[in-house]
Amino acid sequence: MMTAGFILPIASVLAIYIARLIELGTKRNVVAGKIRENLTLRLFLLAGTIIFLGSIAEFIWLRPSLRWGPFVVGWVCGLASFTIRRQAIAALGRFWSLHVEIRENHEFVQSGPFRWVRHPAYFSMILELLALALICNAFFTLLLIPLFFVPVLVMRIRIEEVALVEKFGDAYRTFQRTKPALIPWKW
Repeated sequence: MMTAGFILPIASVLAIYIARLIELGTKRNVVAGKIRENLTLRLFLLAGTIIFLGSIAEFIWLRPSLRWGPFVVGWVCGLASFTIRRQAIAALGRFWSLHVEIRENHEFVQSGPFRWVRHPAYFSMILELLALALICNAFFTLLLIPLFFVPVLVMRIRIEEVALVEKFGDAYRTFQRTKPALIPWKW
């Protein structure tokens, strides 16, 4: 028998996943530039899909009932994820991209969530993946984040930071020294 305690977590992670896919497909007024690489975007999508499906599978097979604590914390992470990502996209404006893409007239953005971290959109991705696993009480699936997602994230950040140093030089090096990469631990 399907109860609300069974349906609500699955419907929640499905809603978050679909909202993220819609957001990825949203056309924005951006300035095109040379794409440095596009493998990490595909790997991000793959890792996110694995964690999404793993969360649902673990929920169904191991813990098919709603647990309010992780469910609420998961939703807080999910909502924070979308808020931070939207603020990062707004701060980058026409320079935002799904790829590592530095434009000729690229501006060095330090406003919005970039005041606290160098890569707020990536921080939001971590929150989103945590949300999927927590909502479904998928604690084994949480282990997939450091196994599948974090290595891709490290690769992407390294590629992006090289491109930003090439473009902005010492200004970006100073930014690197004063702002954490992902976790906003310096206020």
